[in-house]
Amino acid sequence: MTRTCVVALIAICLAMPMALAQRSSPANEAHPEPATRWAPWSRPPVLAKSHMIAAANPHAVEAGQKVLRAGGTAADAAIAVQLVLNLVEPQSSGLGGGAFALHWTSSSRILKSYDGRETAPAAARADRFLADGGPMPFNRAVFGGLSVGVPGTLRLLETLHKAHGKLPWAQLFQPAIDLAEKGFAISPRLSALLRLYGADAFASAARQHYFDSSGTAFPAGYVLKNPEFAAALRSLAARGAAEFYEGRMAQAIVDAVRAAPNHRGDVTREDLAAYRVKEREPLCFGYRRHRICSMAPPSSGGIAVAQVLKLVEPFDLGKGRSVSGNSRALHLLAEAQRLAFADRDRYIADPDFVSVPSGLLEQQYIDSRRKLIDLETAMTSRPPPGVPQKLGYAMPGEDSTLELEGTSHISIVDDTGNIVSLTTTIEGAFGSRLWAAGFLLNNQMTDFAFRPVDGGGRPVANAVGPGKRPRSSMAPVIVFDEDGRPWAIVGSPGGSRIIMYVVKSLVGLIDWELDAQEAAAMMNFGNRGEAFEIEIDHRSALWHALQLRRYGHRISAGQLNSGSHIIVIRGDGRIEGGADPRREGVARGD
Repeated sequence: MTRTCVVALIAICLAMPMALAQRSSPANEAHPEPATRWAPWSRPPVLAKSHMIAAANPHAVEAGQKVLRAGGTAADAAIAVQLVLNLVEPQSSGLGGGAFALHWTSSSRILKSYDGRETAPAAARADRFLADGGPMPFNRAVFGGLSVGVPGTLRLLETLHKAHGKLPWAQLFQPAIDLAEKGFAISPRLSALLRLYGADAFASAARQHYFDSSGTAFPAGYVLKNPEFAAALRSLAARGAAEFYEGRMAQAIVDAVRAAPNHRGDVTREDLAAYRVKEREPLCFGYRRHRICSMAPPSSGGIAVAQVLKLVEPFDLGKGRSVSGNSRALHLLAEAQRLAFADRDRYIADPDFVSVPSGLLEQQYIDSRRKLIDLETAMTSRPPPGVPQKLGYAMPGEDSTLELEGTSHISIVDDTGNIVSLTTTIEGAFGSRLWAAGFLLNNQMTDFAFRPVDGGGRPVANAVGPGKRPRSSMAPVIVFDEDGRPWAIVGSPGGSRIIMYVVKSLVGLIDWELDAQEAAAMMNFGNRGEAFEIEIDHRSALWHALQLRRYGHRISAGQLNSGSHIIVIRGDGRIEGGADPRREGVARGD
């Protein structure tokens, strides 16, 4: 069924009682990174025997594969992939942002997780985004210096290389340097996004790079060079991350933030020099004879995914491909997500500043929350958060943080079985739209709550604070089989919907026995607290929406823009790669 037909039929259904209710965005909500589908829904997974990379752009995957073929590790390849993504997918990630990574070392069988999330500058205060007696309009907050946090991506890449790399650091920069100097053909997706935002949404230096003198976005196919970024990469290749955090690039970042339109920022050279990656304990839990590991706070992704799957584990979601996406399972998953988001929105923040309840995954608590799920009827309103027995402090205030749908995910397994699952971001599409040393800077500070206290005067857990890391939803995942062997690598962009997309992929792989490509392409759905969100562009959206009517769900049909990149390691030695058809990613392996 074509998209036009689906939209027309859903429009008809809008007139039906309890059918579909299209949710409009707030007037001041910034555009997320919208859906643009470039690949067919149905295609086979990519198969390999030695290694595999799945990421958001063919140029980036090619760079990573060259590294693997040269004997590099998964960590080496991830560095090369990220540097090229900075060029070809600048709307989603880059050196001006932050990232979370899981790394599995096959020889020692050790899993580590690394927090490269941006931090608030030392001058940041809780009222950062308050103006004229209320929260600043979101678009105004994004476009300017106040939205920029201290970037962590490059320090994370350096940390991965020192701990798990093999090839020389400088060698990993060469593919991105070559592409920046020779140029690359702008992709249809990048061109479409530039047209959507328009030249006036960018600071002067960024506008000059992506638009012609008349303010028209460069078209798809235009060969875009970035000599400024090439020069920056050469400096980083020669001098390491210190050049970024303490050298001339640090000054370029400070200057860009101070000269920003709308409002000046307050990132200093001291903030940059003080930035550190934090190694945190991975968040791991069991689900149907598998062990699933993801990121702990300050990401809410891992704990929310864990809550959803633990809540539905006693239920039969159906087994096998023939029952994938059945309406009963979609209902149960959506209700579990409502409960998980209620806890996530209230409790999760930077654990170095806020006490995150220790009991959110305890069996007794999960069992008590599960009693709120009705097998036949959807909840009529947003559920309140639960109260774990070990809370030990006053419940935080209600949080209205808005997360945009930028971000990118990289999945890699190398020839020796080492694995990287890395989710990387500059927050919204094109970040703050400020330009420094050839790349865009993040708007990650808008991932904090704009109101530091709620209407009842209770402090919000995710309020702005100096040195604090904003709450994230990023959920890079590595799944292990019942014998403790790595089995799947999963992750997606999508703002707070990342939790929905990762849950969908995991249930698709484990319960419905889909292959890597089928799981990535499956219809997106879920519930973040209110309406059942369903992907209007998907060929099966109308059928699913009608099936869910009998449960009483209010349906919000829209573009649910994931970018899932999935690898499955089969027991017979095959490696499957899947790339989300909604973006321009590919999976490739040998």
